[in-house]
This record gives sequence, C-alpha cells and structure tokens, in this order.
Amino acid sequence: MTISGSTDFELDVADYIEEAFERCGLEVRTGYDLKTAKRSLNLMLAEWANRGLNQWTIQQRTFTTTQGDADIALDADVIDILSLVVQRNDTDFALDRVSRDEFLNIPNKTTQGRPTQFFLDRQITPNLKIWPTPDNSTDIVTYNALTRIQDADTQTNTLEVPFRFYPCLAAGLAYYISLKRAPNRTQLLKAVYEEEFERAMTEDRDRASFNVVPQYEYFRTS
Repeated sequence: MTISGSTDFELDVADYIEEAFERCGLEVRTGYDLKTAKRSLNLMLAEWANRGLNQWTIQQRTFTTTQGDADIALDADVIDILSLVVQRNDTDFALDRVSRDEFLNIPNKTTQGRPTQFFLDRQITPNLKIWPTPDNSTDIVTYNALTRIQDADTQTNTLEVPFRFYPCLAAGLAYYISLKRAPNRTQLLKAVYEEEFERAMTEDRDRASFNVVPQYEYFRTS
C-alpha cells in the first residue's frame, strides 16, 4: 500500500460553498449564489465568536506603558482579554480583572504606581483601562487576546481555521444556506452542524490540569 505522504488538504471559500450547496441538494449556478453563501459564511464565523473560546485565535500582544496614561485603545479585532501581566525589572506581575462597577468605584483613578488591576471596556473598538495609572514609560504589558477570525473575502481565500474544524465549517455553512434555500433539510443539517461543532470544540481545549483546592481560612471545628 502506498500512502500519499501529504497533509496539506485545504479548502478555499468556493470549495466550502460548493460542498454546502451539495448538502442542501443544490448546485451553485449564479454569482448571487456565491454572494449570499459568502455572506452566510461570514455571519457564521461571527457566531463562532459567541460560542466560546477558539484556541487558534488567541494572540499574545504587547505594548509599553506611558506614564499617566491609563486608557489604551486596542485593535478592533480584539474580542476579549484572557490574561494580562506587566513586566517591571524583568519580573512579570499578573493583573486582576475587575468589573465595570468595580472600576467605576475606584476612588482616585489618577493614583500612579505599578498597575495591579484592569478593566476591558468591550466597545466596537475595545478600550483597556489599567489601575493604578502607570508611573513610568518603560513597563511592558503583555496580554493574551482572543481575536476575530479573519473574513472570507474572495472565493479563492482559504479560511483561518485549523483542519480539525473543516467538517464543522462545511456543516455549519450548509445549515445556514438551508435556512434560505432548502428549509426541508434545515433540521437535519442543524443537527449535523451542532454535532460537528461540539466534537470540534471538545477537542479544541487547553489540556493543562485543573485543580480545585478548598480554602480553610474560615474553617472551625466545634
């Protein structure tokens, strides 16, 4: 038996659209078929951002603090921040995340020092607020950002998804197209999509051990 020795199988946008139409029992016949399918594909990728953590979209980014500046405009592709540290004198210090109300209730937001807390204001262009306000312009802030999946722009584009999500993407696009073109297949295709997505997300996880340790600080024996 001769195997291929190849592991570079990859679909482009047109391939996914063709596969999805076939699952709906249809054929791509017009330019509008491609346009409406590409629109559905981009909407589905946006929906994935609401379903949970996509490990492959985590990017580590950095910036240098500016003394007296506690508000940092982040790139528009940032969905959320998973963790954040500030480096001073070659030592990383983790910052605690606080809620909008907790940040609002800080009495003096102009206090300067080494930042110990952060709040992410998740606007269309996200804004990072750190406190205390930086007291120098040399500290380096490093954060793990959950970012948007890149859009499907042209039919020849490949998509920013790992190969283990190929079946899920094809199944999801078929379901989205069925809502408009093959409603008689919608329930079946939705079930297949959800099964494929659950399988892919179960595999796409952090495999570090998770331990829960009880705190005995307030424990008393009678």
